[in-house]
Amino acid sequence: MWLHASLLSVLILVPARVQTPLTVSAAVSLTEALEAVARAYASAGGRPVRFNFAGSNVLARQLVNGAPADLFISADEAQMDVAMAAGVIDGATRVDLLANRLAVIARPERLEIGDVRALLGPGVRRVAIGDPAAVPAGVYARQYLEAVGLWDALQAKLVPVGNVRAAVAAVENGSADAAIVYETDAAVARTAVTRVVVSGAGAPRVVYPAAIVAGSRQRESAAHFLAFLRGSDASEIFRRYKFTPLAR
Repeated sequence: MWLHASLLSVLILVPARVQTPLTVSAAVSLTEALEAVARAYASAGGRPVRFNFAGSNVLARQLVNGAPADLFISADEAQMDVAMAAGVIDGATRVDLLANRLAVIARPERLEIGDVRALLGPGVRRVAIGDPAAVPAGVYARQYLEAVGLWDALQAKLVPVGNVRAAVAAVENGSADAAIVYETDAAVARTAVTRVVVSGAGAPRVVYPAAIVAGSRQRESAAHFLAFLRGSDASEIFRRYKFTPLAR
């Protein structure tokens, strides 16, 4: 009995193994969706996931400068290309994970904004967009506005911001009358409402690629989580947040 009790006390004193969280650098527009996916992943027995959310251009620069991460999910192909060109992404693991669409949002009282051309109206003084020189949402917005012949006409009204969530905030705090963001950001906005969802001719192809970071110390776990992101459970969650899962 004494020996059994001693062994038991030793076992009690040995701490349970703590799993190291997986670090995922992901576009800020994925915040709510990925947090929901991570909860589902944990419920299915997956390891904890820690997110680093920011603009994709910021994340790519962090990775190039040596920031640790296991998985990178970009809001556009260009920033993933930047990371790949620097050799910090394992190109063999790269997949197109999700698709999205642009949307025009405004405060609820701005009923006059019924289409994109309404942004030219005198009542709209400022339109927030992601920085079109770097932020994927801004790059997409510029592509679309150029395609429909509105880019030059709107130049004086455009307010470039650091990421797509800052564009949403600009509408909600009143510093902008409207913003061009992703449909998914519009869906989780607190007070701003969707006025236009961009589709049809001129609509940009908005793709979110994902890949394992070359320097990951948890490659097997990163691959497992990436597979979960492409599975049916995660796809259902992504659809709930207005993302379109791409074919596996």
